[in-house]
Amino acid sequence: MAEGKLKALVVDDDPLVLELVERSISRYGFDVVTTRAALGVANLLRTEQPDIVLLDVNIPALSGDRILGVVRQFAGPDTLFILYSSMDESRLRELVRASGADGYIPKGVTGPELALKLSGMHHKRMANRPTPAARVDPLLQRDVSAPQSQSTTAQVSLASR
Repeated sequence: MAEGKLKALVVDDDPLVLELVERSISRYGFDVVTTRAALGVANLLRTEQPDIVLLDVNIPALSGDRILGVVRQFAGPDTLFILYSSMDESRLRELVRASGADGYIPKGVTGPELALKLSGMHHKRMANRPTPAARVDPLLQRDVSAPQSQSTTAQVSLASR
């Protein structure tokens, strides 16, 4: 991810939708990678390492919910998979549950609303992420998983001379 920017991979077979989404969310600080090909998504996940994958549900070759089942293993643990479709929202909710997607957004949502929803979903994921367990050094009796400040390191160095 670029400094302070979220990276989104948008998968849709419609070039006009790809262009609209790319223009819409890049204006609001997203780095955007797009593809019309369902079969190259695994490679893009590995090379681009997006924070969010926005998947069209109605791709003829391989629908977004099925793509997700195949490619999730190639994504980072914090990557969000969002289904994006104009189908009925109750059906979208069912697809989210069945596919293991992290959520859905109707295709009528564009521009600042789309950017806001995507960044909100990402921030919620990051806020709910489990924190790593502290590692306590038995000799020092303190947490060694957190980085030491330079002043503490300097004091330790001086004390050992």
